[in-house]
Amino acid sequence: MTVETMYEEMKLKLNRVVPDFELHYKAELAEQINQLKKEKNALILGHNYMEPALFFSIPDFRGDSLDLSRKAAQTDKDIIVFCGVRFMAETAKLLNPTKTVLLPSEKAGCSLAASITAEDVRQLRARYPGVPAVAYVNTYADVKAEVDICCTSSNAKAVVESLNSDTVIFLPDEYLARNVAKDTGRHIIVPTLERDGNGKKSTTLDFQPVGKAGEMIGWHGRCEVHEKFTLKDIQSVRQQFPEVVILSHPECSPEVVAASDFSGSTNAMIRYVQQTNAPQYLVLTECAMGDNIAAANPDKDMLRLCSVRCPHMNQITLEDTLKSLQLNQYLIDIPEDIRIRAARSVERMIAIG
Repeated sequence: MTVETMYEEMKLKLNRVVPDFELHYKAELAEQINQLKKEKNALILGHNYMEPALFFSIPDFRGDSLDLSRKAAQTDKDIIVFCGVRFMAETAKLLNPTKTVLLPSEKAGCSLAASITAEDVRQLRARYPGVPAVAYVNTYADVKAEVDICCTSSNAKAVVESLNSDTVIFLPDEYLARNVAKDTGRHIIVPTLERDGNGKKSTTLDFQPVGKAGEMIGWHGRCEVHEKFTLKDIQSVRQQFPEVVILSHPECSPEVVAASDFSGSTNAMIRYVQQTNAPQYLVLTECAMGDNIAAANPDKDMLRLCSVRCPHMNQITLEDTLKSLQLNQYLIDIPEDIRIRAARSVERMIAIG
């Protein structure tokens, strides 16, 4: 493919969301990346939150974290470049220990993943012995290694129900846990952290006892993007656009999810827009995904309520992806003892689907 052909393909989808002068520049970068990935036998995975020019040009597969975990597990390529954030690239490495896994930016972390440590999990499990523990896939490998199984937003309910346990530990997203608890008819309790005089988390947790069957033990982590959407946002939009269909991610608060017309994973929201017809749609999730849905569905009227882009996803650029392939940076490496235990949790998640 030539640069001009790449430009024309990108323009066809992105002319409404990316300025033309930027498309010319991005097409040159994308073509260089696509040539280099062929030479190096590399696979590029692109999360739904990637900016449009990247999302519609270089990934071999696009999707949510569960989708891309499956693709990573099945690849025969030598190199996996994960255009997402660190915990996603770590998941690819867990499933492909002999492959080279690259993350285009070393700054692509995650506030939610950073909200819990392996030591926190060990303390929880010591306090609630025998209670099965689920970790959202938005966690780092050492946390995944301390739990029984992982989940994504798309299969969280199925994972919890698969455990056949009256009580379940569900980490670390408080809002996702509350939404799953509601869906599974459970009462949720969230241990509170003790903090030192500087506001930093101490090692002691103020635990709440399990009082009855049918409880979920949550955590205090939240996504710094999804927690910003409020019930007032929804009410304001509905006043101006009474026929709008509002979709929310389950990392939003239970109040926002309850006031939405549909709630689901990024892939589920994409499918919902594709398969339904409404006067307008509003998708309450990361800004770039709203652009990607608009680009893929030019016949749909997509409203925008973009309060913030994920600062971590925003670290991944075409420029850094090219450099990552050129220099084999930034390499994902996980200690083998952690990898084995964490991979077991992820493989159980994938098996449930």
